[in-house]
Amino acid sequence: MKPSLLCGALLTLLLCSSVQADSWHLARDEDGIRVYLDDVAGSHYQRFRGVALIKASVRTLSDLQENLRVACKWLYGCASMRLLEVEGDSTWVYLTTDLPWPASPRDIVIRVQTERTDDGGMVRRLSAEADKAEQVPGLIRVTQLKGQWILVPKGDQLTEVTYQLEAEPAGDIPSWLANQFVIDAPMVSLRTLRAVAERQGVREQHTDLGELKPHAPQATPPTPLPVP
Repeated sequence: MKPSLLCGALLTLLLCSSVQADSWHLARDEDGIRVYLDDVAGSHYQRFRGVALIKASVRTLSDLQENLRVACKWLYGCASMRLLEVEGDSTWVYLTTDLPWPASPRDIVIRVQTERTDDGGMVRRLSAEADKAEQVPGLIRVTQLKGQWILVPKGDQLTEVTYQLEAEPAGDIPSWLANQFVIDAPMVSLRTLRAVAERQGVREQHTDLGELKPHAPQATPPTPLPVP
């Protein structure tokens, strides 16, 4: 290939990469939480990415994701969540939604693949596996979803948390509700997770200092999570 053609190809590649990198736009910056939105090719629904710094360790945040009873309380739109199966680094979770009117209740089976990173962080990749559980009468099954949770340690008790998701909700969703959801889901989830995690982190620090008596550990299934 001629040098001029090679340079042209490289320039085109760099420009395309730049466009893709800049496709996310900041939609909300509030209370220390930033929410970015992006269009999804072939879909009427946008995907979201929420980012926040939380004063808690990766371990604390991971525990709050794996305890499904607790996780459903801080995850926006969650009505119930239960463990289906664990195999290797994958976990399957069944979740039902509690979304604002007029959205009908939905359910989804989420496969969560967990990967620990070299810097002590964690990535949980989310995908839908609709056939993993039987259909439930009265619930609309979500069959298309993918996303991730990224936990990056920024200090001894400081973690950058990213929650990203895109989905086809199945059935009709009013545009105003869809637009509200892609803002509320990351904002509410990260805000509530932060409150719970930072409170839990304070208790753990006091325990380490001997100010509180440690309680016997409770067995909880090793499960990662989320979705709407």
